[in-house]
Amino acid sequence: MQLSSAARQWLRYLPVLPAVLLLVVFLAGPVLWAFQASLTNAGLTGRSARNPSWVGLENYQRLLADPVFPLSLLLTVLFVGGSAVLGQNLLGLALAVLMQRARPVVAAAVGTTVVAAWVLPEIVAAFAAYAYFSADGTLNQLLGAVGLGRTDWLYAFPMVAVMLANVWRGTAFSMLVYRAALNEVPSEVSEAAQMDGAHGWQRLFFITLPMIRGSIATNLMLITLQTLAVFTLVWVMTAGGPANGSTTLPVLAYLEAFKFGDIGYGTAVASVLILIGAVFGVAYIRLLRDPKP
Repeated sequence: MQLSSAARQWLRYLPVLPAVLLLVVFLAGPVLWAFQASLTNAGLTGRSARNPSWVGLENYQRLLADPVFPLSLLLTVLFVGGSAVLGQNLLGLALAVLMQRARPVVAAAVGTTVVAAWVLPEIVAAFAAYAYFSADGTLNQLLGAVGLGRTDWLYAFPMVAVMLANVWRGTAFSMLVYRAALNEVPSEVSEAAQMDGAHGWQRLFFITLPMIRGSIATNLMLITLQTLAVFTLVWVMTAGGPANGSTTLPVLAYLEAFKFGDIGYGTAVASVLILIGAVFGVAYIRLLRDPKP
């Protein structure tokens, strides 16, 4: 029996059906639940936990009037832009380029050192970063050893400390992505440019980087979405303080939903975070597309 063209077309999508079902159950389901909960007064305990009422856009109106929300939004943008887009991305690219040109022993040592921070469990890495930046931590011990004054970094500069910790924690991923991408660049192209008189930085910016454009966009998308969701690192190091000085959107959502018991308002914050992630995702997907001729 011959199948119709429409049936054959549907059969082509059959192998991806399990993946689509998993996405619907474990991704789309929680997202839709969060959005639905953000339109209610659901609470963690009490009457609103048993029988939440529909409040429409009231939680989002509260967001616009909440002075902590715009601060958290700004801190989240700074955290993502500083520690992911600039920090992890540029440092990972620089390490990949240097490792490609270094001796194998040096490249292996640098790669192992950088990856060691990435493979640590997040809670362990967070405690290590806290121990480094705390008032009696390693950084102040080193500064005191050379005669410099001590600073309570987690109190005076909480976002700077958290951003540096996130760069230390996540740079290995960008380094590995760029290392693989650089290995795929044909050496003949770079050699031809060198014979034409192009210097090292010229070959990098005008030849190598355009050739790994897809890897750059993919890396930016992944590290941006990962950094948007960072919670444990910030919570262990500063718990969002002092005075909301490091309260990013994931921390604010946690505080509202589980510390203050307002699930509806907390999921409204989480829904905004999901929307921001979707905007970044769409922007990076557009970058991944080949430019039109």
